[in-house]
Amino acid sequence: MNLKALSKFHKTKVGHLVFGLVELLLAYTFASLAIGSGRFSEYGLAIIFLAGFLRNMLRIFLVRK
Repeated sequence: MNLKALSKFHKTKVGHLVFGLVELLLAYTFASLAIGSGRFSEYGLAIIFLAGFLRNMLRIFLVRK
């Protein structure tokens, strides 16, 4: 899958759902690591991925086409 096809897929509702779930999984993983180690960089990554998850979920439910 090339970047154009991936970009086109990400603009669909299913694409937003898939990317959102992947970002939620990454946020959970980094939050778990951060709790164990106490590293601020892992907390930061968890927050960034959580924001990406929320953005994708909002696009599913709020953006109308």
